[in-house]
Amino acid sequence: MAEPLDPHDLDTGTLALFVGSAAASAVQDALAAHGFADLRVSHGYVFQHLVDAQPTVGELAEKLGMTKQGASKAIAELQQLGYAERVPDPDDARIRRVRLTRRGHAAVDTARRARADLEERLRQRLGSASLDTVRTLLADLLDELGGTAAVRRREVRPPR
Repeated sequence: MAEPLDPHDLDTGTLALFVGSAAASAVQDALAAHGFADLRVSHGYVFQHLVDAQPTVGELAEKLGMTKQGASKAIAELQQLGYAERVPDPDDARIRRVRLTRRGHAAVDTARRARADLEERLRQRLGSASLDTVRTLLADLLDELGGTAAVRRREVRPPR
């Protein structure tokens, strides 16, 4: 195992960013190992809006803070990869909605299992009390920096 980093070598935001990046990489590795190597972290920003909803491209664009063209391009890529599909609105066939396919839902399930496995690994390494303290502190920091509401609404946007 590598020599531990002195926590004072980095500011809090950078340290949290690097922890989050390392955690995201672990999830990406698990996804790849289970047949989802074509997914990128950026796809997660779209997936968060398709887990429990079937938005239109326009609605998705608004939630992601991007143009309709950009959202359409993201959906076209996920369609090509087999994770999303466009379907007619049940009340108005002129309106097209976006939803996850069976493969998309399988990727979500795999990512959730990977995150749960990572949590267990961290719990084994740090102990339950320490991990709970870290999680509480990170949640407090997120709230202090104004990010809590976006997480609750599943409207986390990519960094600018």
